Amino acid sequence: MVLNHLMGLYTHPKQEWKTIEKNHEALKSSLSHVLLIALIPAICSYFATAHIGWHPGVGESLFLTSQSALFMSIGMYFGLIIGVLALAYLAFWMGKTFDADPTYTQALELASYTATPLFMVGLAALYPVLWFIMIVGLVGLSYSVYLLYAGVPIIMNIPEEKGFIYSSSVVTAGLVLLVALMGSSIILWSIGFGPMMQ
Repeated sequence: MVLNHLMGLYTHPKQEWKTIEKNHEALKSSLSHVLLIALIPAICSYFATAHIGWHPGVGESLFLTSQSALFMSIGMYFGLIIGVLALAYLAFWMGKTFDADPTYTQALELASYTATPLFMVGLAALYPVLWFIMIVGLVGLSYSVYLLYAGVPIIMNIPEEKGFIYSSSVVTAGLVLLVALMGSSIILWSIGFGPMMQ
């Protein structure tokens, strides 16, 4: 069932990771979770940029054209999905280094449920004030990192000491993916696919 572990990851994460480990879902279930949860930041950012307006801190609100906001939201949606799939692949690939033998499904479960709090931050876009989004984003990122550190030893069936190093490697890979995604956005903007203001 899509989103069936969501509340447990917020209320009792370690026990929920153990439940996820005991009852591994099919690949399509984890994939449908990612496809659904990635809609939150994409849809919220569309409404914020096209209809509510961004408040950078000084001056008037900034609005994008509906077409530009839609284009950027679709790009964000697919970028988030590709990012989670790539992070899952990296976690799967690094598994043997840390004496784990995960399946790609396990790695995708880890990546998708870890990314969930970060994707939920997208709801903050409905109050598009820069300082507010930065604070909520920091909280979401911190909780995602916590979920990763809590989940790796359980999902990958390795000792906590190795799990800490494994998690740190996955966080580093995630940061590299984030920089690559941001770099891709800058390149697309520089060749004419940037936002168009109203």
